Amino acid sequence: MEQYAIKGGNPLVGEVEIGGAKNAALAILAAAAMTDETVTIENVPDLRDTMAMLQAMESIGIRVEKLDRHTIKINAGTINDLIIEDDSIKKIRASYYFLGALLGKYKKAEVALPGGCNIGLRPIDQHIKGFRALGADVRIEHGLIITEAKRLVGSHIYLDVVTVGATINIMMAAAMAEGQTIIENAAKEPHVVDVANFLNSMGASIKGAGTDVIRIKGVQKLHGTEYAIIPDQIEAGTFMFAAAVTRGDVTVKNVIPKHLESISAKLIEIGCEVEESDDAVRVVAAKPLTHTHVKTLPYPGFPTDMQPQITVALGLSKGTSIVTESIFENRFKYVDELTRMGANIKVESNTAIIDGVPKYTGASLTAPDLRAGAALVTAALAAEGISTIDDIKFIERGYEDFPQKLQSLGAQIEKVCTERELQKFRLKIG
Repeated sequence: MEQYAIKGGNPLVGEVEIGGAKNAALAILAAAAMTDETVTIENVPDLRDTMAMLQAMESIGIRVEKLDRHTIKINAGTINDLIIEDDSIKKIRASYYFLGALLGKYKKAEVALPGGCNIGLRPIDQHIKGFRALGADVRIEHGLIITEAKRLVGSHIYLDVVTVGATINIMMAAAMAEGQTIIENAAKEPHVVDVANFLNSMGASIKGAGTDVIRIKGVQKLHGTEYAIIPDQIEAGTFMFAAAVTRGDVTVKNVIPKHLESISAKLIEIGCEVEESDDAVRVVAAKPLTHTHVKTLPYPGFPTDMQPQITVALGLSKGTSIVTESIFENRFKYVDELTRMGANIKVESNTAIIDGVPKYTGASLTAPDLRAGAALVTAALAAEGISTIDDIKFIERGYEDFPQKLQSLGAQIEKVCTERELQKFRLKIG
């Protein structure tokens, strides 16, 4: 019975250090398999998802060594299998990155169909389209995606929809294809740029990452490298909104403010003060929050992964707000949980209509997925009374030391594993 026990009502105040970007780390770990030489990756977040990725790598003979909690040394020269069906990998979405990495280097890969949070349909048709355009045969058999090619040849690929996963996967495969590949309508997210920079540091030739046209000149061989992963914009954004909903004053450190512009803009709109410095952003919520409208969009628009967090904040804002989800169709499952806390939210199709309420009250809650789980934690921190949150395994997929970081800002939160520990928490906080 692992759960978070939370007593709300304390404004979060202080500084918090942001870890490496989960979404960049998962792709970069897979890309490390594209060379026989040693790769050292720094600022790797210590999460359930990254551990599952490393476990899957070891299952096919890749040597993985942890130099410290956030630094991993990888040598794929010992790889002995191109089939990845490790049980842990089936639970995470990013397992599909092994397809692009192994197809690029070995011209063959078999990977279990991806899992991850159930936030809506996330088809892999654009990945398949890209691999086929490069000359690979792709089929699905016995729960595995199987890709193989005699040779990969550069191609001009226009993605039907903007998709981060397919952009990265095609980029990895094309890095070792013959000739030039052009990806149009490419995703522009910071972690796409980070993966391109990582591949370039290994000797790839990728230009245009961060724009909607990426040009890749295939190379025959990639070499070892040392590389540090960018900070996690979604972890940073979650703490920024936690400051807003608790009427706090939080400085998030070790961030790239440029990556947070759409989040900062919305916080300013609803009445927060946001101060940026070189590698930190401070959010002060001294005034009552006000309503706004938001629509999730691919980067540089407002991220879908921040949609539950802004909805929690708007639930406590004066007036009526509208949140439109344009990326995933199943991303409002947490609204029922917020309603139990007193929120006034009506969901119609892909839109939430939010009438702000003066306060939330504590309740027994269940995290439906990763980002919604984190958003419910912020709601509980703002609520009157005690809340418990079940299924925290989802939250731990994407947030390292979440309770400890919140405690350092003055939050009353503990991870409890038994009824007795929960009672102890209740007695302690009175």
